[in-house]
Amino acid sequence: MHNHDILIRLRYALDIKNKDMVEIFKLGEIEVTREEVMQMLTKPKDEYYDDEYDDMDEDEDGINCNNMMLESFLNGLIIFKRGRQEPKPGQPQSQAPAVKNKESVNNILLKKLKIALTLTSEDMIDILEEAGVMITKGELSAILRKVGHRNYKECGDRYARNFLKGLALKYRG
Repeated sequence: MHNHDILIRLRYALDIKNKDMVEIFKLGEIEVTREEVMQMLTKPKDEYYDDEYDDMDEDEDGINCNNMMLESFLNGLIIFKRGRQEPKPGQPQSQAPAVKNKESVNNILLKKLKIALTLTSEDMIDILEEAGVMITKGELSAILRKVGHRNYKECGDRYARNFLKGLALKYRG
């Protein structure tokens, strides 16, 4: 699943307004205009493009949302929903990017949505069940683990797509 798909589905599921999208990006420390947000939310004409598109910042159809921008949006969503948290003494002011490669995007998406929406593991399992996906608590725990942990499991597009579908059913249904 591509980053613009995630943004489109997340915006729909949580019913986020355009001005709120701009504010969320700003909270995530990225300045974008409302027009740029609308371009990010535009699907490319060719839906079957290859991975070269992911490396591009802009296209004639619109602005591509790269991994850094998506992570900044998710960080901004956490602040938007829960408020800014002051760093503890000795803690770095800003965190290093969590998205190291394309494969970990879905894992980061689920982790940050869990934080932003104050979901428990049971809530996440219920959301996935609502979308028709059965997952055990152990499987979910493996997806939410840190990369490099011996029980870490990569989150496939199926889980991420169905989680966003379940969110839409829960919040809009």
